[in-house]
Amino acid sequence: MILAVNELYKSYDGKDILRGVSFHMEAHDKLAITGINGAGKTTLLRQIIGEEHPDSGTVVIPKEARIGYLSQIPDIESDRTIYDEVISVRSDLLEAEKTLRDLELKMQHAASEEAGSASAGDVFDRYATLSHRFESEGGYALRSNVVGILKGLGFREDEFDKKVSVLSGGQKTRLSLGRLLLDSPDILILDEPTNHLDIDSVAWLEGYLRSWKGAVIIVSHDRYFLDRIVNKVLDIENGHARLYTGNYTAFAEKKAALRKDQMRAWLNNQAEIRHQQEVIDKLKRFNREKSIKRAESREKMLARVERVDKPFDVDDAMRLHFTPSKLSGKDVLFADGLGKSYGDLELFAGVDLDVKRGEKLAIIGPNGTGKTTLLKIISGNEVQDEGELEFGSRVEPAYYDQEHQVLNPDNTVFDEISDAYPYMNNTEIRNLLASFLFTGDDVFKMVRDLSGGEKGRLSLAKLMLSKANLLLLDEPTNHLDITSKEILEEAVRNYEGTVIYVSHDRYFINRTASRILELDHRHFVNYQGNYDYYLEKKADPTFDASKAISGKLQERDTAAFGAGNAAVPGQSGGKPAAAPAAGDNGSTEAADKKPALSFQEQKERKQQLQKLRTALAACEKEINEKEAASEAIDEEMAKPEVAVNSAKLNELAKKKDGLTEALEELYLRWEELSESVENF
Repeated sequence: MILAVNELYKSYDGKDILRGVSFHMEAHDKLAITGINGAGKTTLLRQIIGEEHPDSGTVVIPKEARIGYLSQIPDIESDRTIYDEVISVRSDLLEAEKTLRDLELKMQHAASEEAGSASAGDVFDRYATLSHRFESEGGYALRSNVVGILKGLGFREDEFDKKVSVLSGGQKTRLSLGRLLLDSPDILILDEPTNHLDIDSVAWLEGYLRSWKGAVIIVSHDRYFLDRIVNKVLDIENGHARLYTGNYTAFAEKKAALRKDQMRAWLNNQAEIRHQQEVIDKLKRFNREKSIKRAESREKMLARVERVDKPFDVDDAMRLHFTPSKLSGKDVLFADGLGKSYGDLELFAGVDLDVKRGEKLAIIGPNGTGKTTLLKIISGNEVQDEGELEFGSRVEPAYYDQEHQVLNPDNTVFDEISDAYPYMNNTEIRNLLASFLFTGDDVFKMVRDLSGGEKGRLSLAKLMLSKANLLLLDEPTNHLDITSKEILEEAVRNYEGTVIYVSHDRYFINRTASRILELDHRHFVNYQGNYDYYLEKKADPTFDASKAISGKLQERDTAAFGAGNAAVPGQSGGKPAAAPAAGDNGSTEAADKKPALSFQEQKERKQQLQKLRTALAACEKEINEKEAASEAIDEEMAKPEVAVNSAKLNELAKKKDGLTEALEELYLRWEELSESVENF
């Protein structure tokens, strides 16, 4: 066991962030930590690395184990070059290499001395020992590893001599990750490691981490990344943590099933409590000694009923749905020979597009290749250098800008909606903003003061109001938490219009894309499927990319799902899903379940239950009628003229006795029927 966390508690300003968190990891485990923003994920990481101390509980790590931590905003200042900064983390190997070179010179000198001298023997022994250790620790592969890591993380060789001090924040994050990977700690802790990485770099990192021999802890919103790496998921919710076995998709399915079971148990518990209270109230209303005693007995039983806590449910879900105001023509967009350059830099040339209504088209490729530029050209925010672009009939586009330049920084959140849609009244705007999690005084925040996630939600709110039938989305999942991403996915999948988007989020692409365009050597290669289909074709040696250059599109592959449909993660081009993740005991659970009732048996049981309920309702009706008749007799007997009429009184008393006797039998019958319905 490489890590054990036991009953960890942590509070800030009286608010519990972590409440009794416990889990453990083995030496080769790959663990994801999930939870909504603010759930305590980063707080837990800080407790593990010792940056903060828990209020109570323990974090146990073997003394010899080394921890490497990548924060979201790494603090790295250096006058070294990129290459020297990374290789410096293995200064021990560099020092050993220098010593080996010195020993080699001494051995050459010793060879000319008298053979077998004591000094020569010492040099050869030292060299043999150090050389063996140097080789076993990867010293001979050190420089090639540095080059491989830097290239894998997106640095070009001509950038290796660039000074660290001039790098951007994103480049420093990649550099910090490279240092950690080369250092190879026993426990690698990564907080949002895929930020600032393009798809190729993320794919490289996945492969590197899958072969990583040590333990890995990852906090990430990149669900595809987690799916391909982790074998355990620790989910933090309301301060509590639950450990699941399997990858992210397995976790999501298990959590959804667990939440459903918990909600069902809570609803059943509430129904039982409510039913028991109704029986108690009814028995008390009968106002007879036996009924009152039974009511008291049931009250004692009710007090002993275990109350099931309502499943924790936070109001963190946007309510997002895109509805076009009108249907576009079948032909949505046609482009012929589009090209764009900036000075001597040619981004793309000869790009042809033919987009049909209902398609969900993802544009992918490395950073800086022109994906966003193409989207801006389509949206009218940029002008192509060459080629023609034409929209089909009744096409109404709307653009989501990843930098949110469409938002006015001097507006409040409320005014941003009010200015764009002046026909909406205050209540309508408030309700809309609440559905995007802007409540109370949040609506008066200045746009310039919003976080990236808040700006994203506000931009999505405006996009939803646009009622467009062509959505142009530039990195729409950036800064959104997993819950918001899933809601956006469903909105895109259910959208009846057409979507063209740029994204690095492969899970989002896999769930929503019906076609992928990859920017490759300044041209777009067309893939008629989702992301899994794209990977399958990339790995297929028979796939001819030259025949898939946009403008020379292949016939639609019938194995790929069609426009408007989306395959689930783990499927490829509409093929059956892969086997359950390791540790998933779904087949065992299925075997343990009791066989389902036949249709006829279900029908008979429903009929039996309905008969009992009908009999119970008839009994209650008869009780009410006889109780009303008994009360009417009481009122009649209280009249002055009846009180002095003994014959009339005797007649009414006999009727009263008969009703009382009948009610006793009805009360008993009601209890029996009530319990029968309850037990059914």
